[in-house]
Amino acid sequence: MQATSTLDQAEAPPPVKSRSFKRAFADVREAWDHRELWGHLGWQDIKQRYRRSVIGPLWITISMGTTALALGLLYSVLFDTNVPTFLPYVTAGFIIWNFILGCITEGTDVFIANEGLIKHLPAPITVHVMRMVWRQVLFLAHNLVVYVVVLAIFFTALDHPYTITKGGIEHPGLSWTILLAVPGFALLAVNAVWVALLFGVISTRFRDIPPVVTSFINLVFFMTPIVWDAGVLQRVTGGGDNNWRILIAELNPVYHFVEVVRAPLLGHAVDWHHWAIVGGFTVIGWFAALVILRNYRARVSYWV
Repeated sequence: MQATSTLDQAEAPPPVKSRSFKRAFADVREAWDHRELWGHLGWQDIKQRYRRSVIGPLWITISMGTTALALGLLYSVLFDTNVPTFLPYVTAGFIIWNFILGCITEGTDVFIANEGLIKHLPAPITVHVMRMVWRQVLFLAHNLVVYVVVLAIFFTALDHPYTITKGGIEHPGLSWTILLAVPGFALLAVNAVWVALLFGVISTRFRDIPPVVTSFINLVFFMTPIVWDAGVLQRVTGGGDNNWRILIAELNPVYHFVEVVRAPLLGHAVDWHHWAIVGGFTVIGWFAALVILRNYRARVSYWV
């Protein structure tokens, strides 16, 4: 009996250390294997939010449409732009920004908000991040209805070369390149997961992070070309050799994440450097998230 027991112990696989990249990767992989769970929970979040509403999730679409229309008309007057081309630009940008905003703000609170499930549900902590990102994808799907309506109304203004601002860059117009928005959004969703993992774990330990991020994100919105076109920077500074002022937009990483999705939707040519910057942030961000997950994954249940 003793010899058999010793043999079994020798053949047993070595235990996986809780602080290892192998365990961090396993947490993400197991979360993906539980996609039926977080997919169902994400749907339930939508249903619960609008359970007693007459038109339900359509409020998401109405709210987005009203905001995009108001901002588009207001800033088209301020910047003296053509409404048929500027309104679709603002609409697409605001829809994508709303997804980014939701992933960042809810990502910082993702583990705190799921305290009960974390303590009682034996599941990888990445499941809660996947649930939150899936919920934001559903919101985005509702908001895309506004984009389709605006595109149908102003299609004749976008199906040929056009400019958004007077004297601005000429864009080629809508074509089959609109399909590039699919891989662009896939990259956006992949980055949303690591952002929520990274900031979610840190915010669970330091509860001052969520309000700081919420306050800072408002500044990022106005610094990002969403309700204004990057070409405006050249026009208001007199053009000429003032191209360096475009760095106000280029140094903002959110701008590149917005562009890889918005540009194809509007028939703009997506510069290669947008894909390169987004790809670089994807690699660096996931590495940082996996390091945090490796070191502090086991402590999240004690911090919440």
